[in-house]
Amino acid sequence: MSGIHYRLRTKPEVAIVVNTVVDGTFRQTNLTNESSEYLAKREELRLAEIELMRQRERIAQLRRTLPEGAPLQDYQFQEGPSDLNAGDAPVKTVRLSELFTKPDRSLVIYHFMFGKKQTKACPMCTAWIDGANGIAHHLAQNLDFAVVAAADLPTLRAFARQRGWHKLRLLSAGDSTFKYDLGSENREGAQDSTVSVFTRDADGTVRNAYTAHPRMGPDILERGIDLLAPMWHFLDLTPQGRGDWYSSLEYGTSIPSRTS
Repeated sequence: MSGIHYRLRTKPEVAIVVNTVVDGTFRQTNLTNESSEYLAKREELRLAEIELMRQRERIAQLRRTLPEGAPLQDYQFQEGPSDLNAGDAPVKTVRLSELFTKPDRSLVIYHFMFGKKQTKACPMCTAWIDGANGIAHHLAQNLDFAVVAAADLPTLRAFARQRGWHKLRLLSAGDSTFKYDLGSENREGAQDSTVSVFTRDADGTVRNAYTAHPRMGPDILERGIDLLAPMWHFLDLTPQGRGDWYSSLEYGTSIPSRTS
């Protein structure tokens, strides 16, 4: 080798300002060209986001400390094989109390708007259940989860195959009054999306700990269970917002190809 030596050139160190207070603003980026107006409004937004977080925590605490819920009859459901691709038989009857897999765990049931008057699966329910299927293995670490529909079992499972719901426990309410009693269908068989949380006492008694619907009041018809659907929160991050967008069954589970 020659006697010439080369020095490795290193980039100058860049001061990281993310998550530090600079000129009274808690910085979110290392961009140096953000306007003072943008930074001021971003700081106002950050403080509002903190306030919202604390309000959510307060609400979660109120939910956790509700008094003991009403005891329920041990409703019966119809269930097919755990492997969705294994056909629809044999069909077994499973009781509400049997959906708990361990003591001291809660059971969460999503009431799917499908069946009876709802002859076509609800697109928004479908989007929520798509999300639940994606995180089912995480939910299973702490709670039990199932989807209950008024639709007959073969119809429910056929639709689930189209959506790829291989991680979920799918149940038909059959002739049970479960959905009516919990408010997810009316006497005429019209359906509503609903989420219910159940607990089980040491003696086996199942209780309704919490049930919620999209309708929160006469003037709030659709926002009651938005927290179950992360898509809304992604849309709310953008300048365009959620607008009047609704999911559709037409685009299936495909993702549009990227443009070059």
